Amino acid sequence: MGAKNLAGAGGGGTGETRDMLDFCARNSISARTEIVPAREADTGRDRPARNDVRYRFVLDKTR
Repeated sequence: MGAKNLAGAGGGGTGETRDMLDFCARNSISARTEIVPAREADTGRDRPARNDVRYRFVLDKTR
């Protein structure tokens, strides 16, 4: 049913990820993201190259 892609950062296995998420939940730690519309994809490419991204940078194709 169509092409699928799965990508990972190689940051550990399932157990280590669960431990990290449990730690974050116990300590009220959450991710901060900056969402940029996909139509601004050039910005999404250029800003990380300039080291101008403070948090996780996400392109949103629905905007």
